[in-house]
Amino acid sequence: MTHSALTPGSESYPDPAVQILDPRFLKYRVTNAAVERLATGTRWGEGPVWFGDGRFLLWSDIPNNRIMRWDDESGAVSVFRKPSGFANGNTRDRQGRLVTCEHGGRRVTRTEYNGALTVLIDRFDGRRLNSPNDVVVKSDDSIWFTDPPFGILSNYEGYKADAELPTNVYRLDPETGQAEVVAGDMINPNGLCFSPDERRLYIVESGVQPRRIRVYDVEDGRRLVNGRIFVEGGEHDAPDGFRCDTDGNLWAGWGTGSGRNGVMVFAPDGTAIGRIALPERCANLCFGGAARNRLFMAAGQSLYALYVNAEGA
Repeated sequence: MTHSALTPGSESYPDPAVQILDPRFLKYRVTNAAVERLATGTRWGEGPVWFGDGRFLLWSDIPNNRIMRWDDESGAVSVFRKPSGFANGNTRDRQGRLVTCEHGGRRVTRTEYNGALTVLIDRFDGRRLNSPNDVVVKSDDSIWFTDPPFGILSNYEGYKADAELPTNVYRLDPETGQAEVVAGDMINPNGLCFSPDERRLYIVESGVQPRRIRVYDVEDGRRLVNGRIFVEGGEHDAPDGFRCDTDGNLWAGWGTGSGRNGVMVFAPDGTAIGRIALPERCANLCFGGAARNRLFMAAGQSLYALYVNAEGA
């Protein structure tokens, strides 16, 4: 599979898919860069993570029970791991190892340098996790992840089962291996990411209508306080996974039935400043490339990319 222009209109510059909603977004648009489709053929793409040392990107194809790999040098697409445990969200720890949320085993795992899998957590208070969804690693090596039930609702993205725990957000301590609930007040938490200074944690709440993005202050580096609504979606809006750039803007995967599929970009004050239109719902994204200025977007059946004048935090 090779990259291609997204639509017939995207051969023109600036790409009309990159929409300015607020003048603040003008500085982040590269006027002669267009949205590109890098790969297609997934059933539900998720969890992109960039490996700069190897110049490749990994992302999950949950229903097909595999993690895919896209090579920056050749554009080649291959299967990185199958079965993947119905992998969903991915990130890297501070030692460069892959950390993955797996629906199938209802666990969070780490891939060691030799390829071996280490189970970091699969239970809390003696009960099985639901289906870990998305994960981030803080600068103190702690692992924060969300645990909604999406992977156990049917046999499509995991194995149908009953939930044993509330839909919590957890912090896993790197020294003790012990987990604690940092947010238990949300229905089906989903994507999450820290602000560049790690003083805020953004979390999608998927179990309310409309979906919304909540933000918490991080106290003492390990507790969440002052939870509040950061952005509330419209009637059909579905924010999903997201990342912050170095200026603190939130680039959020977005899906809807009303023609707003793609990515929404929010300033730190919650104002929508930009939008990247895609023909599919975008589940998650990450920054990558040599200068961390290429936005990789995992959508339903395809992987997209766009060069921007922003760097991932």
